Amino acid sequence: MTHQRSLPQSKEALLKSYTTRLKDDVKSMLENFEEIVKLAKGDSDTQLTRITQCEKDHFEMHVRAANIVRAGESLMKLVSDIKQYLILNDFPSVNEAIAQNSKLFRTKQQECDQKLMTLRDDMAADLYDLEEEYYTSIYK
Repeated sequence: MTHQRSLPQSKEALLKSYTTRLKDDVKSMLENFEEIVKLAKGDSDTQLTRITQCEKDHFEMHVRAANIVRAGESLMKLVSDIKQYLILNDFPSVNEAIAQNSKLFRTKQQECDQKLMTLRDDMAADLYDLEEEYYTSIYK
């Protein structure tokens, strides 16, 4: 709770709405599943004919299964929203990743600069040797 106290009101309200959505969707899935299991047991205490009762149960199972699917899709949307929220609002980890990449690229830049300096020195020495050979050659 102390962690939530430090959050701004909008973030706290958003996290509460995420929690509410999660609880509602899981509750909906559980209730619909329990009702499907109850329907599968079958009741013979009804005043409806057996065929009518079977059709009614069949329809109710389809509706409850659709409710379970809807709640599952809602949970997947909730996970997507939470991931998006985390990616967009997790500034400390974003800053840490940027700093880490910046450090990595600076070291790579220093390595490249060092290799280029070595290559330049080698080429200058080779060029000096070639120029000396050319100017002292009798075939120029």
